[in-house]
Amino acid sequence: MTATKTWNAEISITETGGEVRAEARLRGKEDGQMVGQGEARCNPADENVPAIGDELAVARAMSDLSHQLVQRAAHDIEVHTARPVERLRA
Repeated sequence: MTATKTWNAEISITETGGEVRAEARLRGKEDGQMVGQGEARCNPADENVPAIGDELAVARAMSDLSHQLVQRAAHDIEVHTARPVERLRA
């Protein structure tokens, strides 16, 4: 039997001065949503290009979310197998 599931990632970006914060919210998981966070700051010596800060903050938020998912998967494997996960590739 084939099953299709949909998980949606919603990205929110907040800019304050030279600082950008991003949240990546994963919705649709059976056990609720997960949130990854990232931030970026403009180096005072660099030209202020807001799009670059957005990209970095979002990439970091998504990376954080990705790491959380891998950790959750490892935990779930350990619970179901009663054995520690020694290595899990992301």
